[in-house]
Formats: sequence, structure tokens, C-alpha cells
Amino acid sequence: MNGAVDGVPRALLRLEAAALLVGAVLAYRHLGGGWGFFAATFLLPDLGMLGYLAGPRWGARAYNLTHSTLLPAGMLMLAWGLDAHLGVLTALVWLAHVGFDRALGYGLKYGSAFGDTHLGRIGWRRRAATMRG
Repeated sequence: MNGAVDGVPRALLRLEAAALLVGAVLAYRHLGGGWGFFAATFLLPDLGMLGYLAGPRWGARAYNLTHSTLLPAGMLMLAWGLDAHLGVLTALVWLAHVGFDRALGYGLKYGSAFGDTHLGRIGWRRRAATMRG
């Protein structure tokens, strides 16, 4: 797939994502966040996938909005500056989710199909291509 990262750069991006996940979880724990709140909010960014109900272009936009680090990092900075503890914890959970997804290979989406990501093709089409090659 054109536009997808491959080889060592792909592995490095996935390792960076794992570091983001671990760092966010450690910061969350250090700040005294409750694990019930973590579990209850960890999958909320996946609501962005509902955009796929309007088609792949809108789905990719919605997914990328909720799975980029920009919004949760901005939320973290704002909440930290305002001394809003719950906002800081929420942003850390969000960053952990993004790191988790990217570490598993779920990259930012292209508007062509859900399985077309910046980290390569995911899903059954990738497995089929691997089996043919």
C-alpha cells in the first residue's frame, strides 16, 4: 500500500507507541488515578469509529481525530495548567489508548478503507496479501 511505513521505521513507530502507553500508565498511577476510571474510559476514543457509518472518508477523519496524540496532549497541557486533576487523568488514559492501538499496529487511517493505515494494511486483506506473497 502506498504511503505506509514499513520495515525498521514501522517497528520504531510501534515501539514509540508502546513507550507512550507505558509512560501514560505510569504517570496515571503516579498521580493516583483509580483503575476503575481507567478501565471505564480506556475505550472511549474508539467511539471515533462511528464515523465509518457515514463512509470511509468521514470514518477516517473521525478516527484520526480521536487517535492522534494532538488532542489528548493539548488536553493534558491545558488541564495541567489549570490544575484540573480529572482532566490530567483523562488525558493520560486517552494517550495510553492511542499508544496501545499504535503499538498493536492500528495506525492513523486513510480515507480509502478502515484497514488502510499509515502503519500498513490491517485486517483480513493484509493476511490474504501475506499468504499470497
